[in-house]
Amino acid sequence: MAEHPASFPVLTCMLLSPVVGIAILLCLKEEQRFLIRAVALVAAGISFALSIYTFAGYDKQLGGIQFVEKYDWVKAFGISYFVGVEGMNAPLLLLTGIVIFTGVLTMWELQHRVKEYFIFQLALVTGVFGVFMSYDLFFFFLFYEIAVVPMYVLILVWGSTRRIYAAMKLTLYLMAGSGLIIPGMLLLYSSSGLFTFDMLKLHGVPFSPWIQNVAFVLLFLGFGVLAAVWPFHTWSPVGHVAAPTAVSMLHAGVLMKLGSFAILRVAMYLCPLGFQYWAQFMALLAAIGIVYGVFVGLAQTDLKYVIGYSSVSHMGIVSLGLATGTVDGLNGAVFQMFAHGVMTALFFSAVGFIYDRTHTREIHELGGFSRIMPVASAFFITAALCGAGVPGMASFWAELLVMVAAVKVFPIRGLLAIAALVVGALFALRVVQTTFYNEPNPKFVHFEDVSPFLGLPRMILIGFLVFFGIFPQYMLGLIKTSIVPFIQGL
Repeated sequence: MAEHPASFPVLTCMLLSPVVGIAILLCLKEEQRFLIRAVALVAAGISFALSIYTFAGYDKQLGGIQFVEKYDWVKAFGISYFVGVEGMNAPLLLLTGIVIFTGVLTMWELQHRVKEYFIFQLALVTGVFGVFMSYDLFFFFLFYEIAVVPMYVLILVWGSTRRIYAAMKLTLYLMAGSGLIIPGMLLLYSSSGLFTFDMLKLHGVPFSPWIQNVAFVLLFLGFGVLAAVWPFHTWSPVGHVAAPTAVSMLHAGVLMKLGSFAILRVAMYLCPLGFQYWAQFMALLAAIGIVYGVFVGLAQTDLKYVIGYSSVSHMGIVSLGLATGTVDGLNGAVFQMFAHGVMTALFFSAVGFIYDRTHTREIHELGGFSRIMPVASAFFITAALCGAGVPGMASFWAELLVMVAAVKVFPIRGLLAIAALVVGALFALRVVQTTFYNEPNPKFVHFEDVSPFLGLPRMILIGFLVFFGIFPQYMLGLIKTSIVPFIQGL
């Protein structure tokens, strides 16, 4: 794949912006809360602006990996700092920029240990940016670990319902996942004979079918834990419920995408024969996850649990798209990662505002909420429509592409997934009716609606969902530039 060096280190600046923000925050006192929030917002804003720049500035005609920065770090072990942008990671860098910027705005009213909170949040996003832009396997895994470790502290300290249990469960699951990823990586590194972690060079190595089969299943299951692949998803809804609002946004919006992206970028890219061997297995787990997420979500009464299980189902769509190994399936999977990331950020942002005022997320206690807080209700309803795959929203195109590809490659599993999504859409509309359109709860009638400042991050999220819903070609055209050569290399 052609590499085009960067004339300006834009990706390093994107990566260092939250790091510099952390360094400045460490010098501030806890009492300087406005300044702490402002520093976090500026750091997130710079990353957001640079992510837009790389997304819009990627030359589709030129193709290949652009904005490349490559420097040897430990030559003896073949480790180098190698970052770049192509069609499949540019949308995810943009997603990360959107979610961290809106996440800082969403947590503007936080009063408890503000300085520490934003330090951990910026540390988490540094790791996420690093994963999405790395082409060196060592740095890829290093940033992967940097991204997941702060989540434990954020849930443990600032979480709510069963936060200790959720933080510990998250940690144990992700440690188990890493326990599978490391031997998979080392198997490829040691058997390549090149002694390099450069993923482009490892991709050119003709690994034996046996090595690819073993390495692929280790990497798929290891990264699949973070992607909430069924049956390794159980940490996810619990974590969503326990996490504070912006962490739920990052958790479902971005962190789960690390797992799916890693399956695509590492497992499928380095082990194409292993992928072909295990593709049926991948599709089976994905279809079960879609159906399971929908039907377990039906039984939930807590809004966060409803969103958590719907996320398991929607992430199953990503896995199903990947398993097809087709252009449409992979296009749809990457688009779904972006659309689902923005949608769940909006979902959790809307629920977080409602919970902060009412201290309840029980569906039946929130009846008639649209009369009390029409604007806040509109944010949730918009996210629900996007989750239902309504035309005009970004998720519509993503789900359509995945389902078309799935029905062609795995007809029975594809049709089951479509049926489950129809049920899920009907249930989402019922939740909206029960929560927002029945008689208002007298306890909440005096609450004020969301202010313009707090509404701003929600409006930004809606803006991206609608823009890419109406103009999907801006996203699909970019993704396709890397998916087509990727498929040819499988």
